[in-house]
Amino acid sequence: MALPSIQLSDVRRDEPSPAQRQCPAQPGINKILVYEHADFEGLSREFTSDVPDLHELDFGDCICSLRVVGQPWVAYTAPKYEGEAYALEEGEYRTVEKNKAFSALRLVHHDLADPQITLYEEPDYAGQSKVVTEETNLTYGYFNDRVSSHVVQRGVWLLYKHPARGGWYHIAWPGERLPDYKPELGFRNCLSHLRPLAPGRPAVTARILWDQRKVEDERDVLIDEIVGVNATALEQTFTTSSSREYVTTTLQSFRFSNATSLRVGLSFTLAVEAANVFTVEKGRSESSTRRDRVEVLLPAKIPPHTQLTIHVVSKEATISVPVELTISQNERTKTELGEYRCVSGRTISTKYTMKPAPPPGGEQAPAPTPSALGH
Repeated sequence: MALPSIQLSDVRRDEPSPAQRQCPAQPGINKILVYEHADFEGLSREFTSDVPDLHELDFGDCICSLRVVGQPWVAYTAPKYEGEAYALEEGEYRTVEKNKAFSALRLVHHDLADPQITLYEEPDYAGQSKVVTEETNLTYGYFNDRVSSHVVQRGVWLLYKHPARGGWYHIAWPGERLPDYKPELGFRNCLSHLRPLAPGRPAVTARILWDQRKVEDERDVLIDEIVGVNATALEQTFTTSSSREYVTTTLQSFRFSNATSLRVGLSFTLAVEAANVFTVEKGRSESSTRRDRVEVLLPAKIPPHTQLTIHVVSKEATISVPVELTISQNERTKTELGEYRCVSGRTISTKYTMKPAPPPGGEQAPAPTPSALGH
């Protein structure tokens, strides 16, 4: 059936905040929260399955704002999924253009990950055809205002009368075969834009498989050398400070598998250790640098006629660890493997050596005050 002149943009949509993207409410659950006033005020209801008639639940023709979590929903202005249809993707809608008009809600439970529709120039799937798998503005090609029939292979599609998601649209469901736009929609040779509905963002949990850790490289790096000489016959104070502080660096990154189904912008956390939670955002933040301070104790005294040398050594290690990602979307769960990689020099040790101080009259000995090289 043909719909009146409405656009998805007629419904104001607020994108989820970064915090909401990182910590989605009730992962894997699809739901819609509806409110009787704008800005999520007044009475509210939460639904997780189709509602053919909101009046039976005392919430018909009163919705003025809503939140969608997970898969999209379609709101209808008449019970039993009749009347005007509004597609609502995941996000927050502080206001809706059609205030107090929704009478039914339908959850889009279909798999939306790999959409495909075939458009035909003539009725009954005849003439030239065009296979579409992503949002397309037909005015940029040779198929604008030429489509008369279609078959939906996968996904749910919005078919618009005008470019840039303009004018009214028809919602085409998976498996739909529409042989002639004219009697069904009054829409023959009018299609200019189409796009698939986007699936809800998945919830991702990560588990680091430490028992499969691989050490790719390990070496000692000298980060400081401290020398003190006591040329006297009495024990001398080595330093006024009993310790010295050093800054260590940890470089960590995450690599997705080549076959990952996760989209750019999706984020999750890796709990590497209690004080190190690494947030990964695909395509934007897949690596990080962490700096820590480590305190090293120093000896307080130097024996008579002794040269004390302290080597401060950082043990740098490069490790890689498989990570199991559990992905929950549209009430389905699957797993993928990724890889956590870390180059760390957080382990610092000291090595003390003592030898007789140079004899008096020989080479000028360093002063008892320690000197630091190569911080």
